Amino acid sequence: MSEKVDVDLTAAKKNPLVWLVKVPKYVAQQWAKAPGRGEVGRIRIVKNQGKEDATFTMNEGLTIGDGIGSTSVSAPREHPFTMQSVGGQTLAVFTESSSDKIALEGVVVQKAEYTCRPVDCMRIQIEEAAKPVRLSRQLDKAVTNNYKPVANHAYNREYDRKKKEEGKRARADKQQVLDMLFSAFEKHQYYNIKDLVDITKQPVNYLKEILHEICIYNMKGTYKNTWELRPEYRH
Repeated sequence: MSEKVDVDLTAAKKNPLVWLVKVPKYVAQQWAKAPGRGEVGRIRIVKNQGKEDATFTMNEGLTIGDGIGSTSVSAPREHPFTMQSVGGQTLAVFTESSSDKIALEGVVVQKAEYTCRPVDCMRIQIEEAAKPVRLSRQLDKAVTNNYKPVANHAYNREYDRKKKEEGKRARADKQQVLDMLFSAFEKHQYYNIKDLVDITKQPVNYLKEILHEICIYNMKGTYKNTWELRPEYRH
C-alpha cells in the first residue's frame, strides 16, 4: 500500500500556472549566484506570423563568471527560446524543503527550450573545460594541524603479531583437535574463538573449519559470538 504524503498547495493557489524552461548548464550556474530569490532576468514574448518567439535577457551582473586564472568569462545576455506546447501531458512542479515537506508550486502550461548559438556555446564550453580542477594558493601562515608520518601504525603491528603467532602454530591431526574440543565442551557449553584457540593451540582458520562441522555459532542472544556443540554431538 502506498504511503500518503501531505502536499502544501499554498504556492499553487497564488500562481497556479508555470513554465518549464530548459537552459544550458552555465546559465543555471549563473542563476544560482543571484542573491536570495531575486530577479535573474526578463522574458520578452513577440508574436511573429501567428507564432510566439521568446527572448530571455539575463541581468548584467550575472553574465560575468569565473574564467581561467584571474580572468573572467562574459556570458551572452540574450537567450532565444523555442516555444513548445505541453500537448496531452499533465506536468506539475513540486519542491521539497529541508524538513521533507512537499509543496506544489504550479501546473506546467508552457515549455520553452533555449536555442543556443553555436559560437557562444562552443566558446563557453571550451572555457569551462579549460578551468583547472586544482588551484594553488599562497598561505599567510604556517599550517599547525598537520600530521606527522608514522613508520608503522598500531593496527599494522597488531596484525603482524597475530600473523607471526599463528605461523608458529602447527596444524595438529584433525582427530586430535576434535578430541580436545569434545573434552573442552564437556566442561562448558559455550566458548568464544579466543578461548578455543588457547585450548587447542591451532591456527584460527583451521580451527574454524573444524568448528563449523561440529558446532553452532551463536549470532545473537545471551551467548552471542560463542560456539556450542550441535545437538547430535552433545553428551
